Amino acid sequence: MSFRFDVVTLFPELIEPYVAGSILGRARKAGLIEVGSTNPRDYAEDRHRTVDDAPFGGGAGMVMMPEPLFQAIEAVRAAHRPARVILLSPGGRLLTQDLVREYAALGSLCLVCGRYEGVDERIAEHVVDEQLSVGDYVLTGGELGALAVIDAVSRTLPGVLGNAVGAEEESFTGVSLLEHAQYTRPREWRGHEVPPVLLSGDHAAIARHRQEEREARTRSRRPDLWARYRGAGDDEAPSNGKTT
Repeated sequence: MSFRFDVVTLFPELIEPYVAGSILGRARKAGLIEVGSTNPRDYAEDRHRTVDDAPFGGGAGMVMMPEPLFQAIEAVRAAHRPARVILLSPGGRLLTQDLVREYAALGSLCLVCGRYEGVDERIAEHVVDEQLSVGDYVLTGGELGALAVIDAVSRTLPGVLGNAVGAEEESFTGVSLLEHAQYTRPREWRGHEVPPVLLSGDHAAIARHRQEEREARTRSRRPDLWARYRGAGDDEAPSNGKTT
C-alpha cells in the first residue's frame, strides 16, 4: 500500500521536479508513494483567480484569502481522505525525526503551503489539523517545508531506501546522535587519509570507532542533543563546543 502526499500550493510546478528525481522518483515509480498537488487558484471565484488580499488592520504584504484555500483543502479531503491536514507555518511545532516517524505511520498527509504574509488565521484555527515548522527561519513559501516532510517521511517507509541499516544509522534516528563521518575512495586525498580503523576489517573496532565519533560530534556540535542523549542534569550537561 502506497503512502499518499497531497500538497495544496499556488505553485505546483515547484513540487514535481523534486519528487520526480532520485530516491523519491524511484519510490513513486515502484508504487511506494503518491504525490499530488492542488492549486487554490482553481477554486477562486473571480475571473482574475484572486487568492490574496490586503490584511485587515493594515500592514505590509498580502494574505491568502480563506475561501479558495478552504475549497482546495476540502477537495483533497473529499478525494483522498488524508489522515492529517498540516499547515506549514513558523508558528507550528518543530519537525523532528520522532515526528517524522509519527507521520509515517499515518498512511497519508495533506500539506498546505502558505505564501505572501501567510494565510488567513481562520484557516489555521478552524480548517487544518495542525501547524508545522521546519525551522526557526523565514521562507518565501511553504513548498520547501512540504518537500522536506515528503522526503523525510518517504525515507522511513519500507522499500524506499535500498539499505535499511543505513537509514537506522543516520543522524537523529533512534538515539539523538549525529551520524559518524563517511569516507570512500581514494584512501588518501590531498594529504588527508581515511582513519586506519575503517580499513582494518575489524567490524567490532569499526563499530566502536563510529559510536565514539557520533558521541564526540554530537557533544561538540549539538550540546542540546548530547544532553538529551545523556539524560544529564545541569551539573552534567556538556559545555558548548565549536559548531562547524
